[in-house]
Amino acid sequence: MGEVLDGRISSGTDWDFDRLRRIYGHIEQIALGEMGLDVYPNQIEVITAEQMLDAYSSIGMPLMYRHWSFGKRFARDEALYRHGLRSLAYEIVINSDPCICYIMEENTMAMQALVLAHAAFGHNHFFKSNNLFRQWTDAGGILDYMEFAKGYVARCEEQYGEAAVERVLDAAHALMNQGVSRYPRRKVPSLQDEAKRAAERRAEQERSFNDLWRTLPLKPTAGERSTAAVAERHRLLGLPEENVLYFLEKTAPLLKPWEREILRIVRHIAQYFYPQKQTRMMNEGCATFVHYQIMNRLHETRRLDDGAMLEFLHSHTSVVFQPAFDDRRYSDFNPYALGFAMMQDIKRICETPEEEDRVWFPDFAGRGDALGVLREAWSNYRDESFIRQYLSPALIRKFKLFSVFDDGESDLLVNAIHNERGYRAIRASLADTFDLVRQEPEIEIVDVDLERDRRLMLRHRVHSGITLEARDTEAVLRHLAELWGYEVRLVEVDATSDRVLKTFDAAPAAR
Repeated sequence: MGEVLDGRISSGTDWDFDRLRRIYGHIEQIALGEMGLDVYPNQIEVITAEQMLDAYSSIGMPLMYRHWSFGKRFARDEALYRHGLRSLAYEIVINSDPCICYIMEENTMAMQALVLAHAAFGHNHFFKSNNLFRQWTDAGGILDYMEFAKGYVARCEEQYGEAAVERVLDAAHALMNQGVSRYPRRKVPSLQDEAKRAAERRAEQERSFNDLWRTLPLKPTAGERSTAAVAERHRLLGLPEENVLYFLEKTAPLLKPWEREILRIVRHIAQYFYPQKQTRMMNEGCATFVHYQIMNRLHETRRLDDGAMLEFLHSHTSVVFQPAFDDRRYSDFNPYALGFAMMQDIKRICETPEEEDRVWFPDFAGRGDALGVLREAWSNYRDESFIRQYLSPALIRKFKLFSVFDDGESDLLVNAIHNERGYRAIRASLADTFDLVRQEPEIEIVDVDLERDRRLMLRHRVHSGITLEARDTEAVLRHLAELWGYEVRLVEVDATSDRVLKTFDAAPAAR
């Protein structure tokens, strides 16, 4: 049976809360005292496998409103788990203050130490220090806000009926990826006082909405089509607008106040998770690097015995395994593998650089302070920019990276390999694959046809010939039309020439 005698971890399955508390203290001493990490206070929750599945289904949040999609996700994950087709994560961690870390009661003592180092200190430090999270999320207010959101949706179901609430939530979830602001044009509000401000905001929105639509005529006047009139309409409506949920919440003519509040709830949740989509590789790489350093330090100081160390190394090597491009198991870059490898490589460059490293990274090659360089990177970069700044030729060679050009018409062309001529091209190409601006469609609301039928006009700028899938687009536009209350039109245009490629139309269902 596993034991922690005088603070020492042995391999095995037996553990208790006193042992967990003691090893947490050892890990905290290394993370804060030796590595200089800065973390939110930790709240450790030990949960069962079924509770972990439940956390999966509610996107990791301890509080979540009811929606059929969460139950569907739970049923799918449970079936896969029960049939041995997938395993469960050792932990889930929440970007909140305090930082909530769920750990599985089935974990061995060695795995509990690993996940505490990985989540409670690695992820926690990244959440607190990274500028994207600091700019776009309110860690101190998210738990109170989710409690408000859960209660608000439940009250709406009681008052207006489950079917009506589900209709709004279905539409809002369909538009969730277009419910984020990618650029900080407006200050992200604190979430702590959202419940207090809700009633006042709804009254003000209703008043301003009525004024807006009463003063904008449906029928054109003599000067309606002038450039000045169009500019004034765009000013009043805040166009163009990339955040579709924000525009609907503020401007949709027929939405009731409670429906606007539900859109606002879904929009806040989408914005809360947006930094995680931009930093997954860095976040997992940071947590993996931190747990690797801490577990090795525990072993060096004899607080982790050889059996537990071997158990850790087996788990760690599985996590950071990266299949080659011609391996049947290959699907994409493993974010744990790439992130950890880059951070280990930065440590190498800081401590034992080659001449090549001094040419490529003169600012920190041989500097010695690897943790200082890493803490700076964790604070100031996202996946795309981190790769552009820190991916080294040595790591490009190690991963045997090459770049393939595909124009969709002729044969594939290998246009860069891991040699002197190809390093920068490969680094730029890999960085592009992590850039959400390139990976997600660039869609914005550009106008409302106030002269005739109040049709909402959207534009999708097509990059690299990647158009929208017609079936999915039509389904999402139907949801958009339901919320807008009138017809909607989306026009796909070539990003370089503005040539119209395709037009999609949708109308709200008759009620």
